[in-house]
Amino acid sequence: MRLRCAVLDDFQQVAADVADWSAVADRVEVTSFAEHFGTEDELAAALAGFDIVVTLRERVPFPASLFTRLPRLRLLVASGMRNSVIDLAAAKAAGVTVCGTQSASTPPVELTWALLLGLARGIVQENNALREGGPWQQTVGADLHGRRLGLLGLGRIGSRVARVGLAFGMRVGAWSQHLTKEHADEVGVELAASKEELLAESDFVSIHLALSDRTRGLLGPAELALLKPTAHLVNTSRAAIVDQDALLAALREGRIAGAGVDVFDVEPLPADHPMRTAPRLLATPHLGYVSRSNYETYYGQAVEDIRAYLDGSPTRLLG
Repeated sequence: MRLRCAVLDDFQQVAADVADWSAVADRVEVTSFAEHFGTEDELAAALAGFDIVVTLRERVPFPASLFTRLPRLRLLVASGMRNSVIDLAAAKAAGVTVCGTQSASTPPVELTWALLLGLARGIVQENNALREGGPWQQTVGADLHGRRLGLLGLGRIGSRVARVGLAFGMRVGAWSQHLTKEHADEVGVELAASKEELLAESDFVSIHLALSDRTRGLLGPAELALLKPTAHLVNTSRAAIVDQDALLAALREGRIAGAGVDVFDVEPLPADHPMRTAPRLLATPHLGYVSRSNYETYYGQAVEDIRAYLDGSPTRLLG
């Protein structure tokens, strides 16, 4: 009798196409869910009959209370090698093995620049006006060459964003709590004296930090107030790094020129969420990791994780 595997949040219905599941087909029956289960009750009901679950990113929490409601669950595969919403101790106590997958840094770098450029040149507003027969030319673009790009975080993704900024002729600065001058020099950017200095002096600010107790709420009302009225903020990392109410207030009151956001406090975003109607906001539905190559890696390695588990040698263990 084959084990049952659930693939969560397969919105585009591509999980079966971007990876070769034949390696486990004789032992596993795969069911893909395109709809998102927004509550623990919905999730527990949907997954009650499954032995294996594949979940994307950190969208679906797996707290201790959920593991107790899924006694049949034996393997949980999460995309990426870091996941803050899975209670790994509870999983271990429940006898659930948790594995991860690798991911590429290219897709979020590309989306960061898509949002930044879209904001700088008013792409969405001008495209909509052109298609709808509106006024010809409404916006005055913000230049990149010679302007300062401030990066909060200079890790794997932030460093690649920095190099693109340098190619545009931007002055690039960076800050994070443990960033050293040696690493900043290696990437070719300036080490900002402080977070406050970076925010106050930058024309574009982009966030590339992992969510932790240290970074949660890193940009609150006081920090956002430091931004220039002409500045743009881009967040493709985690919503909780920025105080969402403070960001909405800054956008509504015109205290910053605009924001590009790919991450939200609730995902998928409810139809009545204020982020859907906020002015000066260019928003995408968490597309940073959504690319064919990334999906091929995620689902391909999910199949590898499942096969390794079934063969008695689990790989890419989390926790």
